Amino acid sequence: MIKESIVCCYLYLISKYGYPPPAENTAGHLEELKRLGFTSVELEGIRSNHLMGVYRHRQEIADKVTDLGLKVPYFCVVLPGLSAEESEEREKNLHLFEKGCEIAALLNARGVLDNAPLPPYHFPKDIPVVRHYDENILRIAMLSKNLQWNKYWDGLINTFQTACEIAARKNLTYLMHPCLGVMAASSESYLHFFDAVGKNNLKFNLDTANQFYMKENLSLALYQLIDHIDYIHVSDNSGDKVEHLMPGQGKIDWEGFFETLENVGFKGYLGLDIGGEESGVQDLGDIYLSAARWVEKKWNI
Repeated sequence: MIKESIVCCYLYLISKYGYPPPAENTAGHLEELKRLGFTSVELEGIRSNHLMGVYRHRQEIADKVTDLGLKVPYFCVVLPGLSAEESEEREKNLHLFEKGCEIAALLNARGVLDNAPLPPYHFPKDIPVVRHYDENILRIAMLSKNLQWNKYWDGLINTFQTACEIAARKNLTYLMHPCLGVMAASSESYLHFFDAVGKNNLKFNLDTANQFYMKENLSLALYQLIDHIDYIHVSDNSGDKVEHLMPGQGKIDWEGFFETLENVGFKGYLGLDIGGEESGVQDLGDIYLSAARWVEKKWNI
């Protein structure tokens, strides 16, 4: 069996079964991940419909996790509406976030995780729901001509303070995931956001592929954020586009990365986050198993 500290991320299921995977099939998905050899897995609730589907099946999922002897260290609550311009939309998403925290607590998770807040951009109506927005779309995205930034920022910070308080009531941390276009995509921007929110259970989910693509030095990020991270998404990247490759198939300096992990004394979880339509990864099961064995050799914990 694969070490508990190595997590199979939800991207495995997304890559195989679509975005999002059917919530009602989660119990079967868990059996598949256990057969692969994983003892720790990541689960998600993606926007309202999928999250509420997971919520309706939450006891069945929790029972299956127990029966299989699995751990779910982190449950992802994907709610871009938490950073909406309209306070009513943010409030509606806070109620959904609370449902996500209830699921996480039932699964004995350590924390919940979401993409860091996306600015209140206006996108064309025909853009589909996607995991990552294209950089060209982000470059031309518009903000409302009536937007009062300081008022919006104050409301956004209040929303995330409330979310942290909701998570804390369930003894959960709330992790910000970095990706292209969000307001805490880098170490420095996350630290600015952390200072503004002022809640100690706000954390950062370092993502090697996304941050490498955004030209961030991963060793520097580890030193800057070691007090803020207990979960790292691991995959490789060529530096040319958003992609999540098997470690060794991109340009990340893994020897330097693992040396820095040891230097800073990281003791958390590493999540294998390989795949997605943007990556063209084949034979997912073999790739994830190979990646897990590769991490076990690199990281002696």
